[in-house]
Amino acid sequence: MPYVRISLLKGKDPEYIKNLSDGIHQSLVYSFEVPLDDRFQVIHQHEPYELIFDRNYMGGPRSENYVLICITAGRLRSTKVKQAFYMNLVERLNTLIGIRPEDVMVVINTTQADEWSFGSGNSIVPLA
Repeated sequence: MPYVRISLLKGKDPEYIKNLSDGIHQSLVYSFEVPLDDRFQVIHQHEPYELIFDRNYMGGPRSENYVLICITAGRLRSTKVKQAFYMNLVERLNTLIGIRPEDVMVVINTTQADEWSFGSGNSIVPLA
C-alpha cells in the first residue's frame, strides 16, 4: 500500500487537484502493480513561503506548477520499475493537467511490513 503525500503551491482548482491525484494513482497502478482500490493520498497546498524549492537544481527549470510527490511503499521495486514509473507519471500528468515534466519531483521510500498498521492496531502482509 503506497501512502502518497503531494505538495504544491496554493491556487489550483478542485478539478486540477482531482486530475493530479488520479494521474499519480493511475501511474502507480500501471507501473508499480498497485491494486486499483489501494489509494491513500494526502494533498498539501502551501503558501509560496511554505514550499521552498530550487528552480534549477537537477532537472529544472521549475515553475510555480512544481509538485513534490513523496511515496512511502511497503516493498522494494527495481530501478527499472521506478524509472518506468517516473516516465509514465510525467507523461500522464502532462497529458491530464499540462504540468511540465521539469515540475514533477518524486521521492520514494520503502518500509517493512511491521511498520504499517491499517487499522485496529494490526499489521497486514503483503504490502504493495
